Amino acid sequence: MLPETLPSMNSKTVKPRITRHPDGIFAVDAEYVRPGYAAVHIIQHNGRAAFVDTGTNYSVPHLLAALDELGIARESVDYVLLTHVHMDHAGGAGLLIQELPTARLLVHPRGLPHMVDPSKLVAASQAVYGEDEFRRLYGDVLPVAHDRIVSVPDGYRCDLGGRELELIHTPGHALHHYAVVDRAHAVIFSGDTFGISYRALDTPQGPFILPTSSPSQFDPDQLISSIDRIMSYVPDSMYLMHYSRVTGTPRLAAMLKSQIREFVRIARECESLPDAHNAVRAAMMELWLKLLQQQGSTLAVEEVSKWLETDLELNAQGLLIWFRRQQK
Repeated sequence: MLPETLPSMNSKTVKPRITRHPDGIFAVDAEYVRPGYAAVHIIQHNGRAAFVDTGTNYSVPHLLAALDELGIARESVDYVLLTHVHMDHAGGAGLLIQELPTARLLVHPRGLPHMVDPSKLVAASQAVYGEDEFRRLYGDVLPVAHDRIVSVPDGYRCDLGGRELELIHTPGHALHHYAVVDRAHAVIFSGDTFGISYRALDTPQGPFILPTSSPSQFDPDQLISSIDRIMSYVPDSMYLMHYSRVTGTPRLAAMLKSQIREFVRIARECESLPDAHNAVRAAMMELWLKLLQQQGSTLAVEEVSKWLETDLELNAQGLLIWFRRQQK
């Protein structure tokens, strides 16, 4: 019997928010935190399909409803590609895989044990969010049977109805992270390695983007190297979980790397202050507001804060964890 905190799997009771992109790619709003905050992607090709990330347990009914609306049979889903095992990306994997009879879960080798037994991952996430908030956001995280999982080495290739997808390891945000490269369409699904870009913060100059340094494996040098590796594929489009498709990738890559270096400066200047956490938060928000203004944003500070509050809190935690780890 499923725990009471899992949602009903009756996909007909929800209306998914679907954005249709080129090349058989669809973004489904994961309904995490607020609409427009997290997107799970479906790739469809020659009658076969794959999910990139899953969102949370509460996202799963929306994903199944999206399959119904798009006319994709559950038996046609070959893969669930987990870019990494943070709860907003992978919390619904155990529940979703139960509904996809032939799909395999493709996971970074470091993430695989956490899918088979999510107890340590849950405990670490509860330490960040608090137990009550964790349960509100994620519910009861289900394990995945080992025989449904594929451990993917760097450069692993999988075939989706004749469409080759290459999975490349991209540490920096997390050690258990990979990105999904679709060379034929100049597309990369970057998880969180290529940052966060909410459509609500777009400006006349295009998307605004920011790095994510959330706990607890942020490493600025690795992250910059991973961004450079991603850009070596010369992608036209990047698909982010937060939030979906962005173009103009060279400008965005430069903006990300500049901010990562600024994060390092902020950590060095704030770590020894009596209230380092709030000092980091204040400096980071000041940086973002300045960059948004330079990019022509006319949004009120209150509106920007509404969208960036969660990232601000998690980024400050992760940045200080990284800096203090370097001092030991």
